[in-house]
Amino acid sequence: MARSGVTQEDVDAAANQLLQSGERPTIERVRAVLGTGSPNTVIRLLDVWWTHLGQRLRAHEAKLALPDAPEPVVAAASVLWEQALLAAQTHASEVLRNDRQSLLADRAGLEVERRTLQEQTDAHATAQIAPQQAQGLAEARLAEAQRLTEHQAGQLRDLIQQRDASQHRADRLEQELLALSDRLQRQEAAAAIERETHAQYVRTIEDRAHAEIDRSRQEIKGLRSQLTTTEREHVAFAAKSRQLAEDALAATTTAQHDVAAQRARAEALEHQLPQFGDLQAVIQATLAKARENPTPRRAKSQAASRGQRKSRKSG
Repeated sequence: MARSGVTQEDVDAAANQLLQSGERPTIERVRAVLGTGSPNTVIRLLDVWWTHLGQRLRAHEAKLALPDAPEPVVAAASVLWEQALLAAQTHASEVLRNDRQSLLADRAGLEVERRTLQEQTDAHATAQIAPQQAQGLAEARLAEAQRLTEHQAGQLRDLIQQRDASQHRADRLEQELLALSDRLQRQEAAAAIERETHAQYVRTIEDRAHAEIDRSRQEIKGLRSQLTTTEREHVAFAAKSRQLAEDALAATTTAQHDVAAQRARAEALEHQLPQFGDLQAVIQATLAKARENPTPRRAKSQAASRGQRKSRKSG
């Protein structure tokens, strides 16, 4: 069952509750929290709450303003200050409650007297005043309803503007999301193509490298075979050259010995020439014959020399 008699404390408590929950206190929300109250009464009390809101916030900030004080001192002072405020508020509430009760009692007595006088007055002017009162009450209610309607229309316009702004932001965000999604897809496609191109390039390089490695291996194998053959030929040629050199040296030595012997013999014959007279012609003939028909050792030396010259020409 909805209660009646909404007070300033009720509206203040409901507005504070809405503000702490992150909502803007309005007539409809305050009435929803209270569960009762006429719009005319609630809006009047809510205006009073808005008027004193700044003062309450400044008082709340001032109670913690302790410059250069340690943090524990600030915390303790804040607790003491809050307790003092709570005690003062409790005392003030009790005083106000007592005063309100006294005023209510006086008001009740005055109300009884006013009703008595009003009944007496109404008894004389009921026929004339009743239609005017009804019209005035209706006009007052109509004006209040119009004011409330205008207020609600203003709130509705604000809500519509907020909705339109939110819808505009949502549309813009959706367009940006679609653009980002399209860009991401294009980048992913380009990255896939680039990865495939890079992979193809790597495969091409690997195939080329493998082919070059195989060709190099074949060339190295051929070069090794040629080197082996060349080394063998060089060894054989060196052995043959040494043999030919040894044979030539031996033949030269033999020839030198023969020449020395022939020269010694010729010198001896020249010394004996004056003794033999015509024997000189015989000796010359003998030497010429010896040159034409060499000894076996000299023939061997000449053959070795001719073989060496032939090897040099073939090499």
